[in-house]
Amino acid sequence: MTRAVFLDRDGVINEDTGYPHKLEDLVILPGVYEALQKLQKLGFQLFIISNQSGIGRGYYSFEDFERFNNEIIDRLGEFGINIEETYICPHHPDDKCECRKPAIGNLKKAESDYDISLPDSYVIGDKQSDIDLGKKAGCYTVHITSNRKDHEPKGADYIAENILNAANWIEYAEKQKNNPHHADSF
Repeated sequence: MTRAVFLDRDGVINEDTGYPHKLEDLVILPGVYEALQKLQKLGFQLFIISNQSGIGRGYYSFEDFERFNNEIIDRLGEFGINIEETYICPHHPDDKCECRKPAIGNLKKAESDYDISLPDSYVIGDKQSDIDLGKKAGCYTVHITSNRKDHEPKGADYIAENILNAANWIEYAEKQKNNPHHADSF
């Protein structure tokens, strides 16, 4: 079975400018390349799992999303980073769909598509919905706080100031395989 890291996109990989979709606004956050290279070297497949309600709200089109997301994938690829697939929820939050985080529809689809062991996988995000998604699916969770000072994360296995700190903790937790939930001495 495959081990995976599920990454929220906006605020974790790229700067979250509020419904980012314009190429001229794309900024890859510091430490992303090094962090994702490290996670790949640890044997994880990488996935993006993202709520994109800007499509459902009419702020931008699916084509705008694809163009922006493909540019991210291309930039990561220049550093040898492979994103296996991007799973998104394009719906408005009022639609009550099964793919909008924290619902686990997209995560279960990835599990099925790639034979992923969710208990051996991680979710990295900057919102409570990311942590709730990971917990519902039985994954380990890391909450990135560097770009979200407006709330306290609840229930994450680890709270990281940025994605590189998150990758370093995952590396440490993997070495402590007996009980990575209690890798507190990191």
